[in-house]
Amino acid sequence: MSQHHTIDYVEFAVTDVAAAKRFYTAAFDWQFNDYGPDYAGIRGGDREVGGLRKDEQVTPGGPLVVLYSDDLEASQQRVEAAGGAITTPPFAFPGGRRFHFTDPSGNELAVWANA
Repeated sequence: MSQHHTIDYVEFAVTDVAAAKRFYTAAFDWQFNDYGPDYAGIRGGDREVGGLRKDEQVTPGGPLVVLYSDDLEASQQRVEAAGGAITTPPFAFPGGRRFHFTDPSGNELAVWANA
């Protein structure tokens, strides 16, 4: 069960989703939910805990940490009030909505909520 403002999901940028799935399956026995050629969700127990997202290149900074919110708009307001910068405004995806932001040091995170 997702909890408000806790780390909920970690997304990894990969240049080849199929190759990444083969690697993580072989290395760690990870299982996946497929959402097409550009995304695969990482299953953990009875829910998704992360994802593999296709990007043209993997840039420094590593995985995208995704937090869960009971109220996406209120969380966005708090991020902005605390000095964060919204880099991607709220958008819909299968299962919910999310936005991306940078903290004052430039680290990018995201916050999501159920649809």
